[in-house]
Amino acid sequence: MTWYTGDSVYDTVLTVGFVFAAFVAISALFVQSPYGRFASEKLGVSLDPRLGWWLMELPATVVFIWAFVTGTDHSLVPQLFGVIWLIHYANRGWFFPLTIRTTPGQKGSFSISVVLAGWFVTGMHGFLNARWFTDHGEHLTTDWLTDPRFLVGLAVYYSGYLLVLHSERVVRTLRDTPGPRYRIPSGGGFKLVTNPAYLGELVGWAGFALMTWSLAGVVIFCISAANLIPRAFQNHRWYLEKFDDYPKDRKVLIPYVL
Repeated sequence: MTWYTGDSVYDTVLTVGFVFAAFVAISALFVQSPYGRFASEKLGVSLDPRLGWWLMELPATVVFIWAFVTGTDHSLVPQLFGVIWLIHYANRGWFFPLTIRTTPGQKGSFSISVVLAGWFVTGMHGFLNARWFTDHGEHLTTDWLTDPRFLVGLAVYYSGYLLVLHSERVVRTLRDTPGPRYRIPSGGGFKLVTNPAYLGELVGWAGFALMTWSLAGVVIFCISAANLIPRAFQNHRWYLEKFDDYPKDRKVLIPYVL
């Protein structure tokens, strides 16, 4: 993986990304991620979660398309990665917000400050990866499609992606049935950990970094880990406090380990 590409703008944005990951990791020691069940009106206007999520993820599509189109290399492999990216964010940024369930009279649970921070991360994320595909990933030729790093990374990426999709479906199905808003999810990854969607997200980005062989992939993995790992522990504590019958053998994030 190459740190310095010779493109001063790209290298600066990449460095800022790693600095921001460290900032998020340190901040998480003192402040809960202010969205969903941990939303706080102290951090700005609270939006409907469907609108907030869509706005937060929007730059991952818009900035990526702009940076990709204005890049230099649009051959087969950059196009392939572009398709993988757009499929991912068609689900994450456009379909997923439509599936978020709310209850009548529910207050907004997505702080505008989270949206603004999300714009910074997803815009940076989209720019770094689009330009890596089109300008700086010189190894991304057709030969790369048979490289073990690509093949293993692709398998790991889609393993994580499918775990996320299934975990979200479990929660969505639970909320579609009559009963309290918050209940104990079960089945699939929930048999082993409290936060299978977070686990899938981290596995997916690790696979993405490997299959693209890029620090652009590493930086989003680091930012995701800095945010999701502390939040996973917060979620686990919340379930233990709220439900006396919560499975005591269910781990926080990594099956049988953590």
